[in-house]
Amino acid sequence: MSLLNSLSPRALAAPESGIVELITYARGQEGLIPLWAGEGDLPSPDFINKAASDALLGGETFYTWQRGIPELRDALSRYYERHFAVSLPYDHFYVTGSGMHAIMLAVQALTSPGDELIYLSPAWPNIIASVEIGGAKAVALPLDFVNGGWSLDLQKLEALITPRTRALFINTPSNPTGWTATGGELAAILALARKHGIWIIADEIYALYYYGDAPRAASFMDVMEPDDRIVFANSFSKNWSMTGWRVGWLVAPPELGQVIENLVQYSNSGVAQFMQRGCVVALDQGDDFVRQNIERATVSRDILCDALIATNRVETLKPQGALYAFLKVDGISDSRRAALDIVDKVQVALAPGSAFGPGGELFLRACFLRDPRQVREAADRLADYILKL
Repeated sequence: MSLLNSLSPRALAAPESGIVELITYARGQEGLIPLWAGEGDLPSPDFINKAASDALLGGETFYTWQRGIPELRDALSRYYERHFAVSLPYDHFYVTGSGMHAIMLAVQALTSPGDELIYLSPAWPNIIASVEIGGAKAVALPLDFVNGGWSLDLQKLEALITPRTRALFINTPSNPTGWTATGGELAAILALARKHGIWIIADEIYALYYYGDAPRAASFMDVMEPDDRIVFANSFSKNWSMTGWRVGWLVAPPELGQVIENLVQYSNSGVAQFMQRGCVVALDQGDDFVRQNIERATVSRDILCDALIATNRVETLKPQGALYAFLKVDGISDSRRAALDIVDKVQVALAPGSAFGPGGELFLRACFLRDPRQVREAADRLADYILKL
């Protein structure tokens, strides 16, 4: 008997990440421009690293608070007051071992085997896998794609709600599409959740990466009431160039606190305290660094999108938010094969749209949070490849 035959069917059913497959294939190739993953090219800034290093060398290496050190939870409260104009005491905040861990804990808390969770597709594939590994069913609502842009049909969303639906997963600004909900759309989604008595898991990791006139994207924080059933998942990864730190957080009603603490205890038993010290400094002193990242993303977004749209072979609009151009290229029908071919022929690494579920099969995702000069070179290489199709 194969050893695999003795494993859990849920574990065996966990899909290989199409993003990781591409990264594994392309990693280490000479001259490669990596637009594959959702991270920039700047390392974590020194002022954050120093705070963590000082705490590490100072002996903060013991077991710590399961919900996060009080100083970090207070810093999160200040961050939300500053950026979202809400006053939430520290007991609304829970530190997790990455944004992925935050999502996983939210899914574990809100769904049971046989339940359904509705998500907007195309979507980051880890969302779908975390739901289905836990035994619930992830139900896709494909966003509508028209003239290069994405939109949500609220009537289609309500039509998918059944007695088994326990939650809606709403990621805005969206990875990978860049779709960004308006305040009115968020209010309408919340009204549906209230009507049907279901939860919302709000992934607002990219809220500050917004390319409109406002300082950030619309948030459920803008439209919710204190008793609404919303759990927010977030991460230190994108804002402060801390992807490798693997630290995130949840915002949830204090009534859920003991449940969340228990789930933390039985998954990673808390985030290293010295890392949390770095996160405190990121929140309190990192606004200028975040602005720097957003400025670089804005310039690089325009460079990439303008160059590819100019080929007249790429259907896309400049995204309203997040870090990605989601590209539909004339002549590409198999995005996985195309992504591998692009690596081989022009040494640019993109994520295949097929990795992002229903509606993404014909697309390629490019992360543009990089040095604009490098993005210009990538855009030139991609345009040359596309024009030769």
